[in-house]
Amino acid sequence: MNSKWFKTTISDQAPLQRGFDITQKTANPGDVPVISSGGISYYTDNPILSGPGVVIGRKGTLGTVFYVASNYWPSDTTLWITDFKGNNPKFVYYFYKTLSVMMLNLDVGSANPTLNRNHLHSREILWTDRQSQDRIAEILSSFDEKIELNRQMNRTLEQMARALFKSWFIDFDPVHAKQRGEQPAGMDAETAAFFPDRFEELEGKEVPDGWKVKALDSVADFLNGLALQKYPPTGEDDLPIIKIAQLRKGNTEGSGLAGRNVGSKYTVQDGDILFSWSGSLEVARWSGGEGALNQHLFKVTSSTQPAWFVYYWLLEHLPHFREIAANKATTMGHIQRGHLTGAKVYVPEKNLLDALGRQMQPVFEQIFQNDLEARRLAELRDSLLPRLLSGELDVSDWENAVEAPEGAPA
Repeated sequence: MNSKWFKTTISDQAPLQRGFDITQKTANPGDVPVISSGGISYYTDNPILSGPGVVIGRKGTLGTVFYVASNYWPSDTTLWITDFKGNNPKFVYYFYKTLSVMMLNLDVGSANPTLNRNHLHSREILWTDRQSQDRIAEILSSFDEKIELNRQMNRTLEQMARALFKSWFIDFDPVHAKQRGEQPAGMDAETAAFFPDRFEELEGKEVPDGWKVKALDSVADFLNGLALQKYPPTGEDDLPIIKIAQLRKGNTEGSGLAGRNVGSKYTVQDGDILFSWSGSLEVARWSGGEGALNQHLFKVTSSTQPAWFVYYWLLEHLPHFREIAANKATTMGHIQRGHLTGAKVYVPEKNLLDALGRQMQPVFEQIFQNDLEARRLAELRDSLLPRLLSGELDVSDWENAVEAPEGAPA
């Protein structure tokens, strides 16, 4: 271990305080985040603390760690720190990230487990000087910044793809333009030529001439997952279980395991389209690694239509599906197979779909590759985190100590 590291206690370096009661009913809307154990719950106009700060889930979702650069309000379900005692705030954040597993084992025997800050404060830890802290924070932050950049890029790409899809398949803008004798905006003449210049009525809807109206479940197959408790892990090459929580997070962190005897049919691979039809209805192109498909999730495939076409039609119908689920008189709202049949899809002729795919597929693929890169960066960051925060990896010679893999920040 590097001589710059020394033993101390959490209370001497990064003591925590308990959060404050607040309810959305009593808070005025604003731009100050109210942070609970699960993240930002809502926004208020009343900052109780000035950033930067570190917030930790103490009740409900235990051991979650958030860095807050702005003013904020930590709720009663959290612990927080703004007095960093001269330490680098980002270093303190990453330090608590290394303790997240240990936090889950503290004071959790009751029906409503909580994280006891006094148990944390008395814990002996390894610490380092401010110069080393700054370098460690710089290294780890470079991964987070690249991951966030990828997310921002994907938000822009998704907005662009959704706008194009809506223009072509929902509003039929190119057909309206040609009907008026105009060249469709933003489209080359070759692609525009494939669009018709008139409409016909099908199933009570004016659709482009020559297009077909089909049920959503006729253009794609919806494979429901398994009750994976029937496939317990064997200890050999087991699969993480992909549930609704994993779909929402985009990774398998914290999931259970299932045996690989679920079979390839129910194994999820990167690039698969997943759709949770119960509880929290979500649609995503999976990029969180291989896993087992749990019940309440569909794996959506198609042998006749491109993946991007199916994916964006699912997103188009998602608000209506959520409305159906919300109106169910059960604790866990859901949709049924009949709702997939009732959801209509407008399908153009193949030559037009192929022409549109030449614009949509590269965007669809770039979003996916950005997600994969973000996952690889997160995995590398997480592998470096305990080595950097224990002094095992000497940051004074970072470039020689670690041969950064492709995609890693410098």
